[in-house]
Amino acid sequence: MRLSTEESNYKPTTGFVVCLLVMLIFHSKNDISTSDKDKEFKIDWKRVGITSSFGFAFVGPVGHYWYDYLDCLVRRRYQPGSFKFVASKVAADGLLFGPLDLGLFFSYVGLASGRSLEQVKEDVKRDIIPALVLGGAIWPAVQIANFRFIPVRYQLLYVNLFCLLDSCFLSWIEQQGDAAWKQWFPSFQKKIEDQKSNA
Repeated sequence: MRLSTEESNYKPTTGFVVCLLVMLIFHSKNDISTSDKDKEFKIDWKRVGITSSFGFAFVGPVGHYWYDYLDCLVRRRYQPGSFKFVASKVAADGLLFGPLDLGLFFSYVGLASGRSLEQVKEDVKRDIIPALVLGGAIWPAVQIANFRFIPVRYQLLYVNLFCLLDSCFLSWIEQQGDAAWKQWFPSFQKKIEDQKSNA
């Protein structure tokens, strides 16, 4: 059964190969020795493998069918290319797929890195809100262009180009641990909850 009106020829493995190549570049780390002059470029192969395997096992296959299904579902209700068509797809992608992808990414990276289940839960709680907020400033614009101008069969390929940068960004967020800038999000959320309880 075909889910959309367009043939989907894009294979999830294509995204994996492109993703792996770019992650080799971005998921490297600089090991700083005793002086700043002695910087050595070193690839963190474990980190590359973990994030690449997530893309291969989840983002590629699930994204492949997600875009076909989403198009089929929204096409039944709205004229393709219309404002409501594009807005519905952007909203569904941002509110359904985005949080699921982030939660699974942070959980998988934590577990694959050898952390305990309790530590992974804490890491996800710490990282998911900053990632949603910061990603929410970029992904809607990417997806508006995607859903308005890119044929369904190429939408995952288009998104994979941005996913490469996003994976690097998410990996960076995850590697920041309890960075001071992350503390702003829970404190902001606590202020909102306090205001609601006082009202």
